[in-house]
Amino acid sequence: MRLSYLILDVFTRIPLKGNALAVVPKADGLMDNEMQAIAREFNLSETVFICKPQNERNSAMLRIFTPHQELPFAGHPTVGAAVSLGLNSRASAIRMEEKVGLVTALFERIDRRTGEARFTLPRLPQRIADLPDRLGIAQALGIDVEDIGCEAFRPAVFSAGVTFHLIPVRDANVLRKVRVNPTAWADVFHYDHSSAYVFTLTPDERENDIAARMFGMGLGEDPGTGSAAAALIGMLAEEALGSGQADYILRQGYEMGRPCRITLQLRNENDVLVHGAIGGEAVVVGEGVLDL
Repeated sequence: MRLSYLILDVFTRIPLKGNALAVVPKADGLMDNEMQAIAREFNLSETVFICKPQNERNSAMLRIFTPHQELPFAGHPTVGAAVSLGLNSRASAIRMEEKVGLVTALFERIDRRTGEARFTLPRLPQRIADLPDRLGIAQALGIDVEDIGCEAFRPAVFSAGVTFHLIPVRDANVLRKVRVNPTAWADVFHYDHSSAYVFTLTPDERENDIAARMFGMGLGEDPGTGSAAAALIGMLAEEALGSGQADYILRQGYEMGRPCRITLQLRNENDVLVHGAIGGEAVVVGEGVLDL
């Protein structure tokens, strides 16, 4: 069996930056365990398998795997798959069936190997729980207790399909000095994948509004995590009271030398979140064939 694949860098238009993604465009016929083995072989944060849709009105069905497990939803594979599909068609709207639901991405071509996609969240983020153990959080992240919190934001658990522990910290200097303490980690971040999304506001940085780092999911640190950014929309919406739309630019991966730029959008009506979207650019950096 020979399978073609692409490598894209997502949340960037610059090759060898952003978050790398493997895309297997014609994955019909692969068994679940074969997809998992292929994702483990690539050993990237995620691999996306593009299959024929169940509904012919849609563009594709996506299966998303980390090296360790399948995910119902993830942002950078969704953006990367939408750009891959968009570059090979004339469509400006890409409809993708994921386990979390139907995802529609608006696609814009930049050049023959680069595009941009933004999609509405198939599931709006929800608050799962508060995280009151500040001492435990500080120990798990290798920071001081007084470093935790940013303006009105407090630690909490949110999910927009994948659960994350959202940890606001005082400023970008604190974000840079985070060091994972494996001994304390699992006891503090015990929901689902034990993943922590540490973030702060960046009023002194001209090109973005928020900075973040993501740790966990068996990946160590991830350069760009769309599903965590989607969860963060829920926390941002709680502070954006009233009605209206807000747009943010989030940076991630800078501390790893893989800078990512993620766009976030939310809209509230009468203090209730009714719309959330994330997006970014992606560039094709390689292609090849798996000979299995």
